[in-house]
Amino acid sequence: MFFGYTYPLLDAFWTILWIFGFVIWIWLLIVIIGDLFRDHTQSGWAKAFWIIFILFLPLIGVLAYLIFRGGGMHERSVRQAQAMDEQARAYIRDAAGTTPSTADELQKLAQLRDQGVLSPQEYDAQKAKLLA
Repeated sequence: MFFGYTYPLLDAFWTILWIFGFVIWIWLLIVIIGDLFRDHTQSGWAKAFWIIFILFLPLIGVLAYLIFRGGGMHERSVRQAQAMDEQARAYIRDAAGTTPSTADELQKLAQLRDQGVLSPQEYDAQKAKLLA
């Protein structure tokens, strides 16, 4: 006998739906627990309360967390993403060496002075500013 005959299509659909729901539930728990640990405004006791609430009354705990703290989840997520982006950009700038060195700046100032764009007094002022 074939497997398809002993396991109807509707039962396969329900099984897939249950697995999909379970994956969403696990993802939701991970997001909420991650948000709890990312939040620096709450004390350790408040975080422990939320974890216990979510573990012992999962559906009510998750819904309560989303109702009371759902708006802040987005803000904390955005702040973390911005901080990570800034760190990555700073690392890339540092690794690529895009910030000009003092020697490069002095060379540019000397070229501008030689071309007559800067007067010797302006050159000395800019040079002093760079070396300070």
